[in-house]
Amino acid sequence: MPTTAYIYVPSPSRENLEIGLNQGLWGWRRSALDRAGARQGVQSLSEGDFLVLGHRGPNSRVAPGGWANATLQRVIVTQVSRPHFTDSDPVWPDDDYPERIGIDVLEEESNVHGTALGADAMEALRLSANKQGAAVLQAGIAAVAQLADALSPVPDLPGDGTVDHEGADSAVAQVLVRREQAKLRKKLLGGATEAACALCGRVLPTRFIRAAHIKRRSAAGRQERLMMANIMPACLIGCDELFEHGYVYVTDNGTIAVGPKSNTTPDLAVAAKALEGRSVADYGPHRAPFYTWHRTHITN
Repeated sequence: MPTTAYIYVPSPSRENLEIGLNQGLWGWRRSALDRAGARQGVQSLSEGDFLVLGHRGPNSRVAPGGWANATLQRVIVTQVSRPHFTDSDPVWPDDDYPERIGIDVLEEESNVHGTALGADAMEALRLSANKQGAAVLQAGIAAVAQLADALSPVPDLPGDGTVDHEGADSAVAQVLVRREQAKLRKKLLGGATEAACALCGRVLPTRFIRAAHIKRRSAAGRQERLMMANIMPACLIGCDELFEHGYVYVTDNGTIAVGPKSNTTPDLAVAAKALEGRSVADYGPHRAPFYTWHRTHITN
């Protein structure tokens, strides 16, 4: 069964929080884990477990359950991408925080009321606040799933579209990543009902248009994922998949070229060839580094 770790981040640690999120890292002082007896729990976290960061809540010196109806200014849901390791390379300005885990940010929300996470999760965050940000672990992902449901149920999941609270960690992550996609689509398309594909140029109903990452989401940092320069409108009737898997790529002058993998089948080669030589919409210096990454890492 997956585990969720809850960590409270106080107001003075805002800069460290931003650095950690952007670097895909979280860390602790050794002394903090020692005092809280939390090292074994942190070491037990595996890739795919969840880590929930709560920031700027009320006074934590209250009775147990006192945060059930509290509001946190920020809640960041992350997933463990690298289990516990030690490293003293400088990341944060005020200390080494050498006991670290790698994290992948899935979702961030502002002004989250305790009911969205549930009383148990809020109590875990309150306890973490009283333990200098040590991780407080709970078996399962009910609170993360509850938050995903509260934010936005996704209709194309199996059944009624809500998240399976009995351990479907991949489903929860999928919901939260889709929320990111929805936000990017809203910003990219601006409420339009039709949009042009950046690759083929066809104007289509927006349900056929994806807000596609040029540099793959899995390889991009948190800031890169949300940069509109790394997002292009790509149609779902061929272009998104052709680009995603490197059958076509964009040259340094902004035109489409055919990748060597496109010769897998004759029909695939024809589909890729149809895009060859086209100019990519909105190509420019702001997008060029992302197309270079794609060309370098995906095409060959």
